[in-house]
Amino acid sequence: MSKAIVLLSGGLDSTTVLAITLDQGYEVSALTFKYGQRHDYEIDCAKELVAHFNIKNHYIMNIDLGSIGGSALTDDLDVPKDRDLDEMNSDIPITYVPARNTIFLSYALALAEVEGAFNIFIGVNALDYSGYPDCRPKYIEAFQKMGRLATKSGLEEEQKLQIHTPLIEMTKSEIIKAGTALGVDYSKTHSCYDPISKGNPCGRCDACQLRLKGFMEAGAVDPLNYPEIQR
Repeated sequence: MSKAIVLLSGGLDSTTVLAITLDQGYEVSALTFKYGQRHDYEIDCAKELVAHFNIKNHYIMNIDLGSIGGSALTDDLDVPKDRDLDEMNSDIPITYVPARNTIFLSYALALAEVEGAFNIFIGVNALDYSGYPDCRPKYIEAFQKMGRLATKSGLEEEQKLQIHTPLIEMTKSEIIKAGTALGVDYSKTHSCYDPISKGNPCGRCDACQLRLKGFMEAGAVDPLNYPEIQR
């Protein structure tokens, strides 16, 4: 059985990727980050999902990206609310965390080398977040090339690192349909950037709006509770 590292935030996308990876027969180690994000409730979701999917190895890394700031997710900046899709895709949003995926993938690369894994799965998506530079295919291709050059295993082993992005060209509704077909329980996931309280999403940030739109277009009902909006 091939080994894989899955970056698991506890969100809708990463949970779907976890289900896809398991369905493909990989032996999975999950990797979660506590990086100073305001929505750190997602870490609890990741823990619950690991237990739900019977994942043996779950690594939770502590990184203080809050000390760098520069993002509404890690700094004292307002999370954008009630934006339409054109606004979301017009430029790189303030919710972009500088170099976050590069940092996360670097940890995953190190863990993969130690565990003898040549497959890293990440739930980046280029359609819903076209403004995020580290969610694009060219970025993933460049990191994969770097990973093959920068590691001992990349130089010495016949098998080469593969970074898998099964959701990168899917819409949110397609992601939800794929996860539902694999039995994902989306009530265990979390997407909100600025939750009202533990487990209660705001329903107004970009992540909440894209999630709700995805469920609607998938002909499904989001199982999360949104106290501040009417559905």
